[in-house]
Amino acid sequence: MSTDHQKYSTENQAEVIRRYAEQRGIEIVGTYADHGKSGLRLDGRDALKRLIDDVRAGRADFSAVLVYDVSRWGRFQDADESAYYEFLCKEAGILVHYCAEQFENDGSLSATIIKSMKRAMAGEYSRELSVKVFAGQCRLIGLGFRQGGLAGYGLRRQLIDEQRQPKCELAIGTQKSLQTDRVVLIPGPAHEVDNVRRMYRLFAEEGHSEQAIAATLNEEHELTDLKRLWTRGSVHQVLTNEKYLGNNLYNRTSFKLKQKHVVNPPDMWIRADAAFQPVVDRGIFETVRQIIAERSRRVTNDDMLTQLAALLKDVGRLSGLVIDERDDMPSSAAYRSRFGSLLRAYTLVGYSPARDYDYVSTNRALRTMHPLVVADTVRQIQDGGGSVAVSPTTDLLTINNEFTASIVISRCVQLPSGALRWNIRLDTSLRPDITVAIRMAAANETALDYYLLPRVEVAPGSIRLREENGLSLDAFRCESLDAFFHLAARLPIRGAA
Repeated sequence: MSTDHQKYSTENQAEVIRRYAEQRGIEIVGTYADHGKSGLRLDGRDALKRLIDDVRAGRADFSAVLVYDVSRWGRFQDADESAYYEFLCKEAGILVHYCAEQFENDGSLSATIIKSMKRAMAGEYSRELSVKVFAGQCRLIGLGFRQGGLAGYGLRRQLIDEQRQPKCELAIGTQKSLQTDRVVLIPGPAHEVDNVRRMYRLFAEEGHSEQAIAATLNEEHELTDLKRLWTRGSVHQVLTNEKYLGNNLYNRTSFKLKQKHVVNPPDMWIRADAAFQPVVDRGIFETVRQIIAERSRRVTNDDMLTQLAALLKDVGRLSGLVIDERDDMPSSAAYRSRFGSLLRAYTLVGYSPARDYDYVSTNRALRTMHPLVVADTVRQIQDGGGSVAVSPTTDLLTINNEFTASIVISRCVQLPSGALRWNIRLDTSLRPDITVAIRMAAANETALDYYLLPRVEVAPGSIRLREENGLSLDAFRCESLDAFFHLAARLPIRGAA
């Protein structure tokens, strides 16, 4: 299900499936549920992925799959995708039952035709809903309401009721709870507003570059709204975003039906001028915009490519962040606008981004590291007097015949902002008592720290970790695995007494 506010809540589906099973004498032995996930793509559908993996790998300990209706495989834009997942189950000898449909999935001609129609209807429903949602969001933009996204430095999100009366200020990460409530932007704390206006003055009146402004703010220990150091790119964003002028913009980029991210031209933007209280005057905003536009227009395509090639020679790689941190060349946005995309500009200077290859290389190294880590863990436990049995197919550790443990290595990903992230996938099919998650350091060559995640305390699925994660997760963090080895150690009874 994609939201809680619909008939397809997982609780409602589970109840229908339970009644269906009881009427036919079927025993339910497990459940695969994707809570709050869109059915437009397989991405994020971890439970469905596990189901397919279990079927393909022969781990399925069930003879049938009970599904609420045909659309629960997904509202894929290619109707054959959901048919493919059903086929994988049938190929493995696992029957598929649709519990809320008015037909039996018996392979008859009528059932095949109805399923094909319903799969196509599921995709069409998403297309129609996308059009309706987009029209509704455009209307709300015209009325001056904010539609998602961070407020930005110097601004705050204000929650208002249906009479436009203010209710409260929304902190980062919080959302409105009532459908009738709306969100608008208001000026933030006075010192942030003063800093925004100072950025415009320094750029327009004193000729300071974005990099120089960022250095000034950092010297004064001023942080961005996300509590990070200022960069050329973050200052540039403040100097070019019309929300500081009080304008409400929407549809600058689109990701309709989760198919492809598209940067839309200005004539496709949805705007409402003077929707919010401005932070800067229109005069100085237009002056800044003109300076930035002239800075880009003065450079020909050949000049831009020459500068890009020189940057590649100096740094050895290219990215939007690398480009934006250089004061002596156009911004990454200018390259996108001039050449259609950054990738096109890279191609013209003979550069192929190595990010995907780095990703593959890192994963290969971590896969090579995993059996070594498992072997070292086994040795350490045995040195402490414990016993370990290792599954040859899953590497699941059974320790002292008392509890099981699984070891996962989490690759470190560095975002363009410099922040670090780790994604830990908990193996819900094996259901180990403890998952030992190893967070790799930024270079992905050595371990940074360890998380000992007990199954009874951590929900199944994936955990996305930041550098600091709060007590609910960081309470399980350790600098080494000594605590885990101590847990598995054995002492003579005399010593224990």
